[in-house]
Amino acid sequence: MSQTNSNDFIVIKAKEDGVSVIGLTRGTDTRFHHSEKLDRGEVMIAQFTEHTSAIKIRGKALIQSSHGEMESD
Repeated sequence: MSQTNSNDFIVIKAKEDGVSVIGLTRGTDTRFHHSEKLDRGEVMIAQFTEHTSAIKIRGKALIQSSHGEMESD
């Protein structure tokens, strides 16, 4: 079985209270499987896994990865 974990991490820093970070599942049906709320200044470090294929961020946040840095609005 091939491993789908990545050694890359993404860093999410909330720029306002109430930023939502939502993990979405892999497979034929994409579903929410985990969510977190971050307040201003809080940082979350996330990684894609065999269960997580996408991460949705709602709210103002700074996102850093090995591919660069971006901000959500």
